[in-house]
Amino acid sequence: MRSACLTLSAITVLLGQQGVGSAAENPHILLILVDDMGYGNPHCYNSASKIPTPHIDSLAAAGMRFTDAHAAGPLCHVSRYGLLTGRYPFRAQCGAWPRQPVIDEGRMTIASLLDDAGYRTAMVGKWHLGFAENGYDRPLPGGPVDRGFDTFFGIRASTDIPPYFYIRNRRAVAPPTETIGANHSKGWSPIQGAFWRAGGIAPDLKLEEVTPRLTDEAVAVIEGHAARAEDKRLMLYLAYPSPHTPWLPSKEFAGKSEAGMYGDFTMMVDAQIGRVLAALNKDGMADDTLVIFSSDNGPVWYDADVQRLGHDSCGGLRGMKADAWEAGHRMPFIVRWPGKVKPGSVSHQMICFTDVLATFAEIVGRRLPDDAGPDSFSFLSVLLGEQPEDKPIRTYLPIASGGGMMTIRRGPWKLITGLGSGGFSQPRTVKPRPGEPPMQLYDLSKDLSETTNRYSQHPEIVKELLSQLRRIRQ
Repeated sequence: MRSACLTLSAITVLLGQQGVGSAAENPHILLILVDDMGYGNPHCYNSASKIPTPHIDSLAAAGMRFTDAHAAGPLCHVSRYGLLTGRYPFRAQCGAWPRQPVIDEGRMTIASLLDDAGYRTAMVGKWHLGFAENGYDRPLPGGPVDRGFDTFFGIRASTDIPPYFYIRNRRAVAPPTETIGANHSKGWSPIQGAFWRAGGIAPDLKLEEVTPRLTDEAVAVIEGHAARAEDKRLMLYLAYPSPHTPWLPSKEFAGKSEAGMYGDFTMMVDAQIGRVLAALNKDGMADDTLVIFSSDNGPVWYDADVQRLGHDSCGGLRGMKADAWEAGHRMPFIVRWPGKVKPGSVSHQMICFTDVLATFAEIVGRRLPDDAGPDSFSFLSVLLGEQPEDKPIRTYLPIASGGGMMTIRRGPWKLITGLGSGGFSQPRTVKPRPGEPPMQLYDLSKDLSETTNRYSQHPEIVKELLSQLRRIRQ
């Protein structure tokens, strides 16, 4: 599938594989993906947020804030698969990530696309898409440097999933030869707070130092690129494993928010983003860099947390991480691009992480091959202020919940193919009683919090959405 906007790509290809400008005028790209940050955390999305996020807010003030942007799935690994490949994650075996690479060899990614367009491509942070593992003292193929990135420094998965160790390119910096016990925090659920699982850990890794260490590496990538003083463009994908658990704010931020450990840790993450943005400024790259900020899925934040702390990390959306409901996958999504994107602008276009691939392709003037990005629709025309709100980028958006329940959107209508959250929120699944609807249908234009099931009132919409879902999945 392609949006009508990709006709521009075809034109630019005919004009000599040029993008928005010439190859040398294409922007540097910084893609920042945080982990488990809800729609209601940044102040620019929720004025009642009790978590100061000045650096994220500064991106929104200088760029475009999307209000209807969605992760490709409401969990870490599926979300990242869709972002990198332009492909809905239910088309792949994403659950195989602990045993093998999830992205097939030879499949185009945003990194391989930009590498082919002359970019230097670097990744720093959380991969979570699998390696071909055969012992941590041996090479780890199938990761970022085998899927389009020139360099990689980061970690295998989340900082609560062992083994814990750093990886540079294809090798462990130090194998996880030591062990760490499990940890939990009083006053929080078993999967909140300073929670991590027991397992192997490398002697050079301390869980509380991972986030700032990744920032150090990202800053070094930017400084190293600037020092080369060459025409080659830089694409840096910075995938923080925070504020996902374990929530480990440094002393500087402990107790500084009004949203508990999670709020403090989110403040710290915002400060780390500020360090990276400062590096762009210091090295004279800020005005020539397209910055995208988003989160991979919703937070683990219960109603009890909202009541206790008076902070809604989901910003009024229903549910949380893993859910079919909006809080599971509707994400903050901000784009800053000096001279191209109007400062302080807002778009209500429905977009998905899978759309990043086609957007990058159009920016650099490359036509996607038929076997690449089948679920990617370019939103470049929206960024440039050329696409009116009443002309949608995409007609449909399907998403699988953490429990396998499917959703599909068309305009304001959203169908969920079952009852319950389909994810972490209770009840996860509900068996309909006689006479009750077996699915959920919501009109998000009037009911963004998904409180009123319209399934029985609109059988024609249900029929159409189910038909389109079957077509897309096939």
